[in-house]
Formats: sequence, structure tokens, C-alpha cells
Amino acid sequence: MRFAQILMVTLALLVGSGSRAETGVGEKEILVGQFAALSGPAAQLGQRLNVGIQAYFKSVNEQGGVNGRTLRLLTRDDGYEPDKAVAAVKGLIEQDQVFALVGSVGTPTGLAAMPVFTAAKVPMVGMFTGAQGLREPFSRYVFHVRASYFDETERIVQHLTTLGVKKIAVFYQNDAYGKAGLEGMTRALTKRQLKPAATATVERNTVDVSAALTAILSEQPEAVVQIGAYKACAEFIKQARAKGYGGQFFNVSFVGSKALADELGSAGMGVVISQVVPFPYIPSTPVVREYQQRMKEAGQTELDFSSMEGFLIGKVFVEGVRRAGKNLTRDGFIAALESMKDVNLGGFEINYSPRDHSGSKYTDLTIIGTGGRFVH
Repeated sequence: MRFAQILMVTLALLVGSGSRAETGVGEKEILVGQFAALSGPAAQLGQRLNVGIQAYFKSVNEQGGVNGRTLRLLTRDDGYEPDKAVAAVKGLIEQDQVFALVGSVGTPTGLAAMPVFTAAKVPMVGMFTGAQGLREPFSRYVFHVRASYFDETERIVQHLTTLGVKKIAVFYQNDAYGKAGLEGMTRALTKRQLKPAATATVERNTVDVSAALTAILSEQPEAVVQIGAYKACAEFIKQARAKGYGGQFFNVSFVGSKALADELGSAGMGVVISQVVPFPYIPSTPVVREYQQRMKEAGQTELDFSSMEGFLIGKVFVEGVRRAGKNLTRDGFIAALESMKDVNLGGFEINYSPRDHSGSKYTDLTIIGTGGRFVH
């Protein structure tokens, strides 16, 4: 009899240890981490991305969560600085014990943090960057929700050259993000037997654009494509306009469309920005209607592209958790995301597979109109 009791206890312990919960996954809650710029010159990007993620998580939680668990987002500020991003990710993984990561902001911060969460085997969904260095070589732990900078710059160059504009300069941030955008521009121009009319840089988290302004305007380009953060890009545009430059300005989506428009004020008229998410101001698709409704329910009256992207990141994350089932593990979550082939989220399509985590190739162009309003 005693032997039978010991055997039963031993089996129970073995079963218990085999079904031990994954880190960050409780009986009723899942802890999710975000490292992003919440302060500094890129703060609006992290803040608005966070708003969109939180709006979607709130709606899911109010409906009972996912497979019986609610979602709690823990965010650490990295100020858009690589060393702070590393510290933030370590804090989220080692101290906060999160299950997964969502919604980081930036290329240099992403590249610095990637070895940390990869070593810890923590999945990352929705990096707010289109840099190729975060897509190649392939990483099992990174799932993108936006198109690449190669996709965006190709769309911009295609548009300009179709209009007959060929003398195109590039103003870029002097770091991994800016260089990724410059590479995309160079590739797109080379494809059409062209090269940049001029290139010039600005340092990250600064607005000292005087040298870049002189270098670019001296070449009299027909258009300037900017690969930078909103404060530096706005400063360049305002100073260029003050000097009488009448050419066109184009930006990639990372600039933060609403932040750039706010920073430019009346100088923003006619500035073009490529986008990687659907136009958030007109409810022309089911996913935009849902975004607008969830933002309203969350008490958020301001709509923009960055919170729209955060909303989509939250939606993709939740779909992965739902597909992974009740016994949620990181490996199961990764496999669940990889099963999302040709998934239509209501006008925005996501494609993953075990060998491709690029997610989306959606691109669009928008223009800043009167009063800082966007024209689609």
C-alpha cells in the first residue's frame, strides 16, 4: 500500500513539473513587455504606439481576455538610445518576467536589444522599424507587422520617377536606421539607372541640420527624401523653406506622421509620407472601423498612424495567443504565429511561415494638407 502511495505522489510531481506554466503566463493573466521611446525627440512614436496596443488589449480584456487570461502591458522607456534599450529589455525579461515583447521603436535600439531577447528565447512581435538588419538573417523570435524600408523607399522612388522627378537627394540619420533607409533609396534608384543627387546626415536625437542643409541645397535637387526622426526632419524642412527651396519633401513612416505635422505647423503643406498601415481617419475598411471604435472606448479621441500600427501589433499578438491555446508556451506561441498564412485582419493582411516572419508588404502614400490634416 505504501509503495502505491509513493508511486502516485511521484507521478503527480512528474505531471506537475511537465505542465509548469511558462514565464509571464499566470492562471488569469499574461505579462507582455514593451521597450520604446517614451521620452526624448522620438517620444511621440513610443507613446502613440503604446496607446494603440493598450486600446486593443483593453477591448480584449473587457471580453474576458484570451483563453481565459487577460493581458497586462509593462513598458520601459529607452529614450531611443541603444544602451538604454538593452537595459530596458533585460529589465522586462529578468525582473518583470514577461512572456513576450511587443512594439519596440527604432532600428538602433532594436539591433542592440535583439541579441538579449534572442538569447533568452523571448518572442518579439511588431518592431516599429523596417530595417533589413532586423529581417536578415532570419530570426525565429522576431515577427514583423510592417513593410520594410526597402518596400517604402521603392514606393517613393517609383512615385517620383513616374512623375519625371529624377534629381533626388537623401537626408538621413547617421545610424543604423538612416543607413537602412539610404540603402533602400540607393537600391530603388539604381534599379532605374539613377543615383542620389546628394546625401547628408544628422546625428540621432539632435536637430543640428545646418551642414546637411548646405550640402543638399547646393545640388538643387527636385525632391528630398528624409530618413530621420520627426524633430530633425521638421527642422530641415523649415530651414529649407526659409531659404526659398521649392522642391518636394518625402518621408518614410518611421518619422511619425502626426508628430511631424504638429512639429511643422504651416510649413507642412505638401510634405509626403509613406505609410505601412491603412489610413486611420476614414473608416473605409473593417480594421479601421474597429480601430476607431476601440480607441473611442479607451477614451482616446486622437487618431493617427502610429496608434493604428500599435493596434495592429496588438491584434496580431492576440491572434497568436488565441491560436496557441490554453497551454500557452513561447514555443507554442511562435508555432501559432507561423500558422498565420494569408490572414486578413479586416483590410490588412498578415503572412507568416516557419521561414518568413516579414508579415506585411502594405505601403501607401499620404500628404500633409491644410491645418495639418492628412490627404490620402
